[in-house]
Amino acid sequence: MTDDDFIDLRSDTVTRPSDAMRDAAATAEVGDDVYRDDPTVNELERRAAEAVGTEAALYVPSGTMANQIAVRVHTEPGQELLLDRESHVYRWELAGAATLSGVQTRPVDAGARCVPSPERVRSEVVTEDLHRPGTGLLALENTHNYRGGTAVPTDRIAAAAEAAHDADVPVHLDGARVFNAAVALGVDADEIVAPVDSVSFCLSKGLGAPVGSILAGEAGFIEEARRVRKLFGGGMRQAGMIAAPGLLALENVDRLADDHANAERLAAGLDAVDGVAAPEPDTNIVVVDTERAGITASDLVAACDDAGVGCVEFDTHTTRFTTHLDVDADDVGDAVDRVVDAIADRTA
Repeated sequence: MTDDDFIDLRSDTVTRPSDAMRDAAATAEVGDDVYRDDPTVNELERRAAEAVGTEAALYVPSGTMANQIAVRVHTEPGQELLLDRESHVYRWELAGAATLSGVQTRPVDAGARCVPSPERVRSEVVTEDLHRPGTGLLALENTHNYRGGTAVPTDRIAAAAEAAHDADVPVHLDGARVFNAAVALGVDADEIVAPVDSVSFCLSKGLGAPVGSILAGEAGFIEEARRVRKLFGGGMRQAGMIAAPGLLALENVDRLADDHANAERLAAGLDAVDGVAAPEPDTNIVVVDTERAGITASDLVAACDDAGVGCVEFDTHTTRFTTHLDVDADDVGDAVDRVVDAIADRTA
């Protein structure tokens, strides 16, 4: 099997930059971004802030860096970070809050809501005293990766944020796929972002850029974030060469609906298999449960890889498949056939 035959559904991070993006990178006007004289980066930051309705924005190498900069700016060492136990910041960012900001994380189970209810926020937020750290930040996520790419309704974000603000606790939104959420919910991204104090989002997932994320918020917050970016090693020089594809990526928001439709096709095809549960997805992430089929996720990933389909293990019996701009409806149809055959081989 050649690389061209492989249908890579491991993540939307595997997208390849378009020819237009490559041309934009090659011809980008550049300068030293640490000195803030890279015109392409400046334009990207301006347009990114506009896209989510904030005063300012900062271009950073990765979504994880964006989230961890936000934690550092919003908190003080010795405080705690309140967040969902299945959130990306908690599960997959290498204890960055503790390592980089001296902040204790305190996870709560947000369940199917994906964000804590306002009542839960009020009950979990604590004031600093002789025995306990004060809650310094509430972190939310939309879409919620581990919970199946769920597009969290705007009223849930707003309610949780309001409860935190009532206790003078700022709120950061990990919006790595916030535009997927906006498309799925039929709202503008700025409506999702309006209740929170800062937001991160990725240019390098469904939007298709080769690298980079955005951290956005009020102007004063971004000024401090710029300093922390330098502290974390994220100060870049002629970054316009990678920012230029990001400008084109911002034009790809509407086409995210195609990825969502392909994910629905994928889920429907796999859910029809005996012993397999693949609930209809909100966005571009399909989570497949094979416990009733007696197949572990690790076995399914290996079988799919042999069949030429990429996916990733999420839990003992759950596997993630992610659609993106490099796979079309025909690819999804082929992927369903291959995965169905792989499952049949494992259950024969």
